[in-house]
Amino acid sequence: MRRVDPPPPDSLEKPAADLLALAVGPDGQPLGTIAVLAHCPALLGPFLGWAAALALEGTLSKRDHEILALRAAFRCGSAFEWGEHAAYGRQAGLTDEEIARLGLAPDVAGWSEAEAALIRAADRLVDEHDIDDGTWQALTAHYGPAALVELVYVVGQYTMLSMVANGLGIPPAAAGGS
Repeated sequence: MRRVDPPPPDSLEKPAADLLALAVGPDGQPLGTIAVLAHCPALLGPFLGWAAALALEGTLSKRDHEILALRAAFRCGSAFEWGEHAAYGRQAGLTDEEIARLGLAPDVAGWSEAEAALIRAADRLVDEHDIDDGTWQALTAHYGPAALVELVYVVGQYTMLSMVANGLGIPPAAAGGS
């Protein structure tokens, strides 16, 4: 059940309305978590800047970013974030089978060593808010310091957005899109 509806677009002051217009899905509608953030216009601009930097300017590949986002959404039980990032994951080259596999046990076959380490790291971060030494060693074999910092932020970002979607009752978009 949706607990907070997005504000009507005509109720927003110009800066917030302009920013919200930038964060739309393929259907031209504002993304669910971003739309409710428009209730807090002072947070909307900084958040969109942060989210854009993390998604567009990071060192992780889009594929790795989406593996982390999807795994965090799965571990947090966020149907909204899962649906949104299934679509982004496909755009980043994940197959439907790989996306489905992200909802299974962490050591299921079919992942590269680096991808399996990302999945384990996401699980540890969501569950324990830390990464164990063995997973850290596996990650450092494949990623440099910038990517290691970024992967923690990516999992944190989508854990937070999963909490927003779950806590505010934002329903998943139709057909697994945004």
